[in-house]
Amino acid sequence: MNRIPEPELMEGEEQGLVYAQADFSEPNKLFLSLFAEKFPHFSGKGEVLDLGCGPADILIRFARKYPDCTCVGLDGAEAMLSPGRRVVEEEQLGHRISLHCQHLPCPSLPHGQQQFQAILSNSLLHHLHRPEVLWQTLREYVAPGGAVLVMDLFRPESTEAARYLVSQYAADEPEILRKDFYNSLLAAFRPDEIEVQLKQTGLDFCCEKVSDRHVAVWGTRTW
Repeated sequence: MNRIPEPELMEGEEQGLVYAQADFSEPNKLFLSLFAEKFPHFSGKGEVLDLGCGPADILIRFARKYPDCTCVGLDGAEAMLSPGRRVVEEEQLGHRISLHCQHLPCPSLPHGQQQFQAILSNSLLHHLHRPEVLWQTLREYVAPGGAVLVMDLFRPESTEAARYLVSQYAADEPEILRKDFYNSLLAAFRPDEIEVQLKQTGLDFCCEKVSDRHVAVWGTRTW
């Protein structure tokens, strides 16, 4: 099945609210467990960047798990960031987590920060019409020896398989979320396509399926 791109940004207020209220605990916990598994020697200190952070659930969980780090989250849609800002304030994490509306590629990052000890990204890649901007940003801003973990959906073999995944994992979710999930599956990249992107960007990272619908890319900066 060929890839069918979807809009890069989720800009509607209703969409942002639905995503903030949806239960993504399973994939978000998977993301954090993968980070701990792939980077067991991560110090938990320094600056952490989350690209396409959305309502910042992963970043908030990460900050709780690693209390000595400070975190920067970027997303291109203010509607997705607003619910996250409220939670950051409620959790009294504003001194450690800052969220910014910014698009990739970004010529500069907030506070002039140039390098990060860890860069995270979950479910951003499939939105991008030019996926190379994600890999180029990672390459530019990860510190020497820094950790990189990217997770996303991968495209199933057929529309029927995509519909099955929606029925399995989003049957009780609002219609807007079911529709977005289906479109995201059709827009996602296959692992072999991601491997080509990594090679073209000069990134020697690992890429493999980590669930029946997720693919992960991870590695450390060695250049």
